[in-house]
Amino acid sequence: MKTLLRKFAVSTFCLVAASAATAQNYPSKPIRIVVPYAAGGTSDILARQIGPKLTEAWGQPIVVENRAGANGNVGAEFVAKSAPDGYTLLLTDLGGLVISGSVYPKLPFNPSKDFSPVVMVSYSPHVLAVHPDVQVKDIKELIAMAKAHPGKLNFAISGIGGAPQLAGIEFAQRTGVEWTYIPYKGGSDAVTAVVAGQAHVLFNGMLATWPSVTGGRLKALAISSAQRVPSAKDMPTVAEQGLPGFETGSFQGVVGAAGTPREIVAKLNGELIKVLNTADMKERFAKQGTEVRTGTPEFLGNWMQAEQAKWAKVVKESGAKFD
Repeated sequence: MKTLLRKFAVSTFCLVAASAATAQNYPSKPIRIVVPYAAGGTSDILARQIGPKLTEAWGQPIVVENRAGANGNVGAEFVAKSAPDGYTLLLTDLGGLVISGSVYPKLPFNPSKDFSPVVMVSYSPHVLAVHPDVQVKDIKELIAMAKAHPGKLNFAISGIGGAPQLAGIEFAQRTGVEWTYIPYKGGSDAVTAVVAGQAHVLFNGMLATWPSVTGGRLKALAISSAQRVPSAKDMPTVAEQGLPGFETGSFQGVVGAAGTPREIVAKLNGELIKVLNTADMKERFAKQGTEVRTGTPEFLGNWMQAEQAKWAKVVKESGAKFD
């Protein structure tokens, strides 16, 4: 028995030592950041801003790879099934990740079990915006138009069952409106569709949407944060316009495959927090209507669990079908 215990102790020590050595040498080759949406969306913009900072810190290339499809599930599956070594990461809209289990009953991965949370990156409120030709100037008028023409307003979304669609569903639940959801391959494509007049309205992350507002290509009616955003202080919130407590948005974060060594997760977490909290990055994010939000891997894991429960309830109560 003593011999067995001694062998077990030696084996455990060797595994721990090997893991620590691996973390100490990490990264020793290029890191791939998978963005599960088309180029130009919030996740893509953030990945391409963060990547050069990590390269500067670690001296290893950071390769951003877009793997769009199925509202982010194609890219998420790829990372879930990758080697758990910290060299393939997913930077994504966390809303899509935590909601997917409630709207896709046959996912090829488990959102709760197949990822190692690394760090939350940012929060960008949704912008509720319409095509300039839509003759409304605020939420009250939008609701009146939608009720006068039930199902006639086309609502552009970044994919079926994602955070923007759930924002639209929550808004519809609380106001009694009906609209038709039109899915696209990502937030940038949804914005393009409304700008082109192919759809009438959307909720989408401020980071990817605001340039079209300031450029006059979209008309913003509200933002979905709890308080007004300093970079757009004249834009009222959804809550201010009659829907108290309405708060949605694009919560971005980084995860790796489940089983990624804790030491590597900790190293990634520490460096990403350092990069994100530099004055340069915080200022850059703020100008784009985005707030840096970071924390421990445990914080991110707990947040994801809570959000899964919240949105599962919204989906169930809505009765919406996601085919």
